[in-house]
Amino acid sequence: QPQLVESGGGLVQPGGSLKLSCAASGFTLDGYAMGWFRQAPGKEREGISCVARDGRTYYIDSVKGRFTISRDAAKNTVYLQLDNLEPEDTAVYYCATDELNICLWGAVKAGVNDYWGQGTQVTVSS
Repeated sequence: QPQLVESGGGLVQPGGSLKLSCAASGFTLDGYAMGWFRQAPGKEREGISCVARDGRTYYIDSVKGRFTISRDAAKNTVYLQLDNLEPEDTAVYYCATDELNICLWGAVKAGVNDYWGQGTQVTVSS
């Protein structure tokens, strides 16, 4: 059974850092582009970053320079390093596969056949 499990969320003060992990089981992430999404209270889910199959990365403007996406094939895991966090970053963070490699075109999307994790809460507050 293909599965994605996020971890690493928590409560952090403004300016702090967290590293989110997205571990896959039941399939190999190597064959997929991967995306990170978030949903803040009362807002729609938004794609914030992705890594294409060839390793190219994309970030939306609001997180560029603060967040870093990476992947570790040996661990079958994708990461999102969150630095210089702001209260506006408070949200549930999700990872998802991007089977169609849409990331190459500078968009963070997941299709109907893609896999999603259950999410991890990130709260930025003093």
